[in-house]
Amino acid sequence: MSLVTMRELLPAARKQKRAVGAFNIANYETARAVILASEREKSPVIIQLYMRLFNSDKAYDLAGALIRMAERCTQPVALHLDHGESLEQVERALGWGYTSVMLDGSRLPYEENVRQTRLAADKAHAAGASAEGEIGHVAMGDETALTDPDEAAAFAAASGVDALAVSIGTAHGYYKSEPKLDIDRCRTIAERLPDVPLVLHGGSGTPLDQVRRAIENGIAKINVATEFQHTFLTATNAELAKLDGKFVPVDKFMDPVTEECAAHIARLIRFFSGR
Repeated sequence: MSLVTMRELLPAARKQKRAVGAFNIANYETARAVILASEREKSPVIIQLYMRLFNSDKAYDLAGALIRMAERCTQPVALHLDHGESLEQVERALGWGYTSVMLDGSRLPYEENVRQTRLAADKAHAAGASAEGEIGHVAMGDETALTDPDEAAAFAAASGVDALAVSIGTAHGYYKSEPKLDIDRCRTIAERLPDVPLVLHGGSGTPLDQVRRAIENGIAKINVATEFQHTFLTATNAELAKLDGKFVPVDKFMDPVTEECAAHIARLIRFFSGR
């Protein structure tokens, strides 16, 4: 098909009580795994890149490959800047061909979060792209701040975002103890924002029964990074062990790694789709 924005994926997903998987890639093989899973499951996907990759040539160089891969894919693919730290990163992503951006101002005071997110959303919309923001804060090594429903409604209206990341009990990375998602909070936010798809950050390792309940209550995009990249590393280590010091061309070595990652992504896509 072709590149799409999140506006073309998430509203329908929310109405149908399913979610689109958003997977963080870092190289050709992880990107190829997401594309393969998308085609095999006949489902759209969002390919994300960590914000730090936009501080070097990595996100720029990967953009060329990602755009070609997306255009060849039989399913819709959005390319997204994940957790953008600055308007400069947003501008780079849009200039390099990414179709969606996130300016993460969740650590900022409320008014500053609104201001910067609004600027990012305006830049995205002017470029024909979509924008995500975050209210509340999904932690990674710091303190979580659960999203207030009233604040979420005000933030969405003031910032003009196409999708809103909310904090309902998840965290980035692997959990030290099993989380308990605040589904009632999720439902209340969704009721206040009937036309704004909600985003669940910290999808890695979150109990799938709780994920399903979140999807049924407004979540339309689920971010998965840690467990996907861990799958890549585990599969790579397994293939290295099989070699036992022997040589194999790198492209052939990586093929089974890519397949293992694609199978993992496909399982998540099926679950997020309610299959």
